Amino acid sequence: MKNPFILCFVSGVLTGMGNGSVFGAALMCFLGRAKFSDWGGWNEMAYNPVTFTGFIDWAMIIFGVAFYITLHAAVRKHQQLESAR
Repeated sequence: MKNPFILCFVSGVLTGMGNGSVFGAALMCFLGRAKFSDWGGWNEMAYNPVTFTGFIDWAMIIFGVAFYITLHAAVRKHQQLESAR
């Protein structure tokens, strides 16, 4: 595989965002809504980080990007090791 970008991006972001949603569910079970005055809602309010839903959505996005970067680095290193043989 010459360029693993698509494979890493799709699998990395989906897995990372899944982990982010589990983080959000655990946070909600542990804290309830805590000091978030608004739960968020639909449309642009769903991505406002001062609302509960926005905080969780941003956590999912950050987890997704972080997992993509980790996966892409690992696949690149694996390719380098395989091509060195």
